[in-house]
Amino acid sequence: MSVGAKRKQSTIGEFFGKKSKKVKLVEKKETVDVEVDALVEIKSEVQRADQDQLATAEGVDTMSKKLLVSLSPFLRNLLTLEIESMEYSWLKELQAEFRKPYFVKLKQFVTREQQVHTVFPPAPDIYSWSRLTPFDKVKVVIIGQDPYHNHNQAHGLAFSVRPPTPAPPSLKNIYKELKQNYPDFQIDNTKGDLTPWALQGVLLLNTALTVRAHSANSHAKQGWETFTRKVVEALVKDREQDDKSLVFLLWGSNAIKMVESLLSKSSLSQKKNLKVFKSVHPSPLSANRGFFGNNHFRQINDWLYNERKEKMIDWSIVPGCHLEEVQRANSTLETSKNS
Repeated sequence: MSVGAKRKQSTIGEFFGKKSKKVKLVEKKETVDVEVDALVEIKSEVQRADQDQLATAEGVDTMSKKLLVSLSPFLRNLLTLEIESMEYSWLKELQAEFRKPYFVKLKQFVTREQQVHTVFPPAPDIYSWSRLTPFDKVKVVIIGQDPYHNHNQAHGLAFSVRPPTPAPPSLKNIYKELKQNYPDFQIDNTKGDLTPWALQGVLLLNTALTVRAHSANSHAKQGWETFTRKVVEALVKDREQDDKSLVFLLWGSNAIKMVESLLSKSSLSQKKNLKVFKSVHPSPLSANRGFFGNNHFRQINDWLYNERKEKMIDWSIVPGCHLEEVQRANSTLETSKNS
């Protein structure tokens, strides 16, 4: 993780706004005054750490411990997961969200659910998407909906399942489409972990990041949608300012509506570094109505390679297997850049 040159230290007022608020929260018939100013201290610490000691993973760990010690017990319990498990570049981009009333209420709701019910994914995996695909590395965004709600499935990546869980129905259909795009793609329905995609810059983001066991959509409309919308908005705003490539792969009306509403307010839609692909969801209920045959995986790679002069995504999911066409193209691109 690289750290930029040192910048002039901003005041707390300049960095986070001069006004502070108190948010009224009711939990177990008790009223709790959450001092939002306490969260300002978190973000000030993040900025100072960025200047002096976040060049290494050890620096990140030191920062997290320092922040936790500085918090009140209430806020420490509420935000420990975000501070300790969210990847640093995403933490920087999303830091303002953690001090907003909706997020505090959301975290209270999730905490209560975790105390009474089994919640998926396990807490350490809720933000795994951020650790596997850092902010600056995102090239492709695939948006899902709810995490899988059965045991040993959800692990923080949309459409992906925790090993050794086999591929669910929607993912099986994704594999079928990939086979049509690349004949040498090896289908193995016993494999459902899409971590190799995430490591190549494919952000696998659900619109809700948690769910109660065996209860689909049980954490919908509690605040996660607002948060994940901000995740996408942060990417859009960043790519407006530079020439980094960004592809949206939108399957289903929910994903399409969210991203199109953001792009309609953005100049990014007029830039050459954006590409959007849309179709119905890969669910067995809709895949035959336009998902099969959409050729999205090949189109993404063709655009990255031919228009953007960037490496293709190797969509292989079986360890040791590779797409030969992608491997050759990426090798050629690497050679040309080095010559």
